[in-house]
Amino acid sequence: MIRAAVRRHLADDLVVHGLPALLCVAAMAVELAVLDQARASGLAVAAIVVASLPLLLRRRAPEWALVLALPTLIGVLVTAKIYNTVAFPAVLCAYALATRRGRRTALTAAILLMPVVVVILQVRSPHDVLTWDTARNLSLIALPLALGVATHERRAHTAALLERAHTAERTREEEALRRVGEERLRIARDVHDVVAHAMVAINVQAGVGARLLDRNPEQARGTLQDIKRVSGAALNDLRSMLGVLRDSDGPDASAPVRPTVDLDGLTDLRESLRSAGLDVDIAIDLGVDAEARNLPATVGATGYRIVQEALTNVLRHAGPTSAHVRVTRRDDLVVFEVEDDGGPAGARAGAGTGSGQGLRGMRERAVALGGSLEAGPRPGGGWRVAASLPVGAP
Repeated sequence: MIRAAVRRHLADDLVVHGLPALLCVAAMAVELAVLDQARASGLAVAAIVVASLPLLLRRRAPEWALVLALPTLIGVLVTAKIYNTVAFPAVLCAYALATRRGRRTALTAAILLMPVVVVILQVRSPHDVLTWDTARNLSLIALPLALGVATHERRAHTAALLERAHTAERTREEEALRRVGEERLRIARDVHDVVAHAMVAINVQAGVGARLLDRNPEQARGTLQDIKRVSGAALNDLRSMLGVLRDSDGPDASAPVRPTVDLDGLTDLRESLRSAGLDVDIAIDLGVDAEARNLPATVGATGYRIVQEALTNVLRHAGPTSAHVRVTRRDDLVVFEVEDDGGPAGARAGAGTGSGQGLRGMRERAVALGGSLEAGPRPGGGWRVAASLPVGAP
């Protein structure tokens, strides 16, 4: 197989490089046989073959091919006395040089070759220098160089367009991958918030129900109903969020991509936490202007998730206590503040410095919209989380 490939490569190489040389030999041989003033001889035929050999170098070393084409051309003029086809090898070598090297090399070659052509014509041509014959021979240098430059620039332009298209394609793919990554991160945050909130609430309520099961069965039954309601709401949220991962069933099918929660859901959130022992009061002040109260969907959804995670942390670390949620409009910012009273003494002993996954998720949400988040202990006890989100966030 390797030998066959090598043979095919050699055959292709021979056709590409050898065919033009053979055609030049044939053209000069025909002129040698047809014209009366030509001098047919073995030496003339050898000179014709030698004059065509530089064409074999025109792709790998076009400069050397053109340099060698000139003295071999003089050899044909001296031995064979033909003038019409003798310039073919030099013309093809000049075209190859301009095609391979471009405008600057072609211009240099033209400046160097034209005086040489004029000297050759003055020595070997029967015509005067200032004649049409001189202009014709000089054009045999200028025209192939100009065509070669045009071909070179066209190829360069095509290559640039292809590279630009490939770069644009890579950029589109990278942007698509980035968006997919961001969407997965958003879904992961939402899943964390929903699951963490539901599990903490269920855990607290289950503990309360276990203690009340023998002493107050009716209240324990209410706790179990709260657990069912919280878990059902969490499952509905998960179905809504994970819907974006479904494959489309048809050209018109699409997964939901808009936020499924907003500030209107804070009331339901308060009720679910109240049944777990966390007393939450909510104050929303976005101004009297209707346009100011109409927040972008992403801002409302992000604010809701931050408040949900902050209250879940209160329930997890402080236990049954009271918390305060304030949503206010400050110029082009909406500030979401969550403060708790700290709960029983030492309840937050295991809370650390607040550098866990929940706090990281809240901060990432705020930063993703161009906002900021502060979290830390309050001077009078308890914990405070404040997120500032720009109203103009996409």
